[in-house]
Amino acid sequence: MATLREIELRLKSVRNIEKITKSMKMIASSKLAKAQRAMEAGKSYGIANKEVFAHVPSDKPTPNKLFIIISSDKGLCGGIHSSVSKATRRALNNAEDSPLVSASANDSTVDADASSIVIIGDKSKAQLHRILGDHFQLTFNQIGRDIPTFADAAAVADLVIKSGIKYDSVVIVYNKFVSAISYEPAVMEVKGEEALRESNSFKVYENDDDATKDLAEFSLANAIYAGLTEGHACEQSARRNAMDNASKNASDMIGSLQMKYNRGRQAAITNELVDIITGMSSSALLFGFFIHINLPSGASAL
Repeated sequence: MATLREIELRLKSVRNIEKITKSMKMIASSKLAKAQRAMEAGKSYGIANKEVFAHVPSDKPTPNKLFIIISSDKGLCGGIHSSVSKATRRALNNAEDSPLVSASANDSTVDADASSIVIIGDKSKAQLHRILGDHFQLTFNQIGRDIPTFADAAAVADLVIKSGIKYDSVVIVYNKFVSAISYEPAVMEVKGEEALRESNSFKVYENDDDATKDLAEFSLANAIYAGLTEGHACEQSARRNAMDNASKNASDMIGSLQMKYNRGRQAAITNELVDIITGMSSSALLFGFFIHINLPSGASAL
């Protein structure tokens, strides 16, 4: 059984942890409000993209996909990074619960051998490196440390285009903000330049090649920006919830340790009192016996 000193040190340690988690919860709460405002602005970019590509279905299968996974470099926010990693693995394996099952028949199939991966954030990179490391083409970090901007998304899109990666369409895997306490993995698909040119629905607009190229590049930056802002809001929400749960667990642990400490202290005090009372009783008996054997014959003790 732990000694009182050990319990006291444990209590001090847990109280310090509780202070840290409460502070981190307050910081995450303040950042969440800013992140939600940025997310509402970024969503408009994603909605515009969906409306454009909803009317441009693929006329032939597009199995060669480029997956852009949006996570972050920071932890202490629950399973928010593993959710996008698992969704990516399901999509590459063409699983029944793949996030691409709701897409059209030509867009839902993935050629796992030909597809490439671009990762934003060190956390998902570490999770997927062992299994899908051969598919990595580009990795980014230090993006979205604060509220993501369109310049961050444009820089990523520019490097992806300049890298020369061949793909039929881009699938952006990110966390969708459901509420302040929940999120879910989602995907946003963006057609590549060649896929746009070959689409019969897009040909009716009679755009020249430069316009099609610019549209593909701008649409990619739009989609990345929408995913970054929504993923950042989910991260702050998850961190706040994680720190809130950690604070509650620390409070429960403090109560349990305090009870153990009080019981141990009470037991120690009781044992000391018993020793003192026992010692006094023994001393009284010895004192009485000493007087008795030293009294003259016929005398009695007072």
